Amino acid sequence: MPTAFPWSAETAATRLADVQARLTADTPDVRHVYTHVFHNEPVVQTASVLSGALVSIKDLFDVKGHVTHAGTTFMARNRPATADADVVAKLRAQGCVLVGHTNMTELAYSGLGLNPHYGTPENALYPGCIPGGSTSGGAISVARGLADIAIGTDTGGSLRIPAAFNGITGFKPSQTTMSQRGCCPLSASLDSVGPMARDVATCRAAWQAISDPDIDNFQEVKPEFIVLDNFGMDDLEPAVRAGFDAAVKLLQEAGCTVKTQSFASLEAMKTLAVWQFSAVESRAVYDEMFQAQLDQFDPRVASRMARADEVSAVAYRQTLNQRARLIRAFEADLAGRVLLMPTVPILPPKFDTMTSDAAYGRINLQALRNPTIANVMNGCSISMPFSHNAETIGIMLIAAGLSDHSLLDLAARCEAVF
Repeated sequence: MPTAFPWSAETAATRLADVQARLTADTPDVRHVYTHVFHNEPVVQTASVLSGALVSIKDLFDVKGHVTHAGTTFMARNRPATADADVVAKLRAQGCVLVGHTNMTELAYSGLGLNPHYGTPENALYPGCIPGGSTSGGAISVARGLADIAIGTDTGGSLRIPAAFNGITGFKPSQTTMSQRGCCPLSASLDSVGPMARDVATCRAAWQAISDPDIDNFQEVKPEFIVLDNFGMDDLEPAVRAGFDAAVKLLQEAGCTVKTQSFASLEAMKTLAVWQFSAVESRAVYDEMFQAQLDQFDPRVASRMARADEVSAVAYRQTLNQRARLIRAFEADLAGRVLLMPTVPILPPKFDTMTSDAAYGRINLQALRNPTIANVMNGCSISMPFSHNAETIGIMLIAAGLSDHSLLDLAARCEAVF
């Protein structure tokens, strides 16, 4: 863990002005990252380690005095928020300086990060490639030095996918550790709020600042890694396979225990209709707008929300029941250990591969497949960057819910090895 973070209240105003000047210049590397920049944000010195940190906010969190778009145009005429989201209020209290709202997939409904309304930021590592999503602008804000910390959400990988694609760290905490008041939902069952940053220590500092101190999230994990042989390891791009194998070798050389095993719970998860959570639960929130302003929706988002009409109340209750059983089975399979996987089985695809709806759907499912485990199984998870043979991938750890502190400790050890 670094002895000091690269920010301070004394330098915050100058650093913020530099970021705003870069955004005003609108060069391709910063284009479409922010949908709205917050001007006249105060710099308040506090005793917190986050005092003076520049923080970007995904555009589905309320920030007092600003309109929350959630990546949509149909919310653009809403009134400005009258209060900060709980997470935003906590960041202010810590002395963080808010830079602006970051771009995102409409309603956070995709793992790829494309937005037809506000443009899509280009990948920070791979020119001409997508950023990953849905917290696309947040990832680029950190990767391009436009923020120290990005706050976003993760419903099936929306923090960890863009983190992996852009060479930064993304942490999906246990869902119950964080308030979601003032945050536009996608799926109440699966949504988690969390940070992205350059490293594990910064993610930990941000999470501790915004999490609920009354939640007991100190469950210990065993320092034993499980690589699955029945889920998430097939169809890896050669560069991802090579990078993952190199990371595993480094961990083993450092004395870590890495075992290969099948999980019956994840075999059973293959039969779970995971798509129902976002489809049904987003329609429950946005149905009035879906019915009245469908022409203003991203067609790819609208088509996924429309699938809610295929699900009866009984069928959805059965899906919820199946998930509850799977969580118990997964925690038994895990037995306090940690899954070790590539965050995403592919490198970031080129923008020109996204023109076909069929290709978009296939690649979206590929990107979401591995990180979704942590959301469905009610766990916590982190993606860390790993470079091998001039390619950067994400290495992901998944642990049982409410073991956040222990998982972050283990992640910091892995980061040192990498």
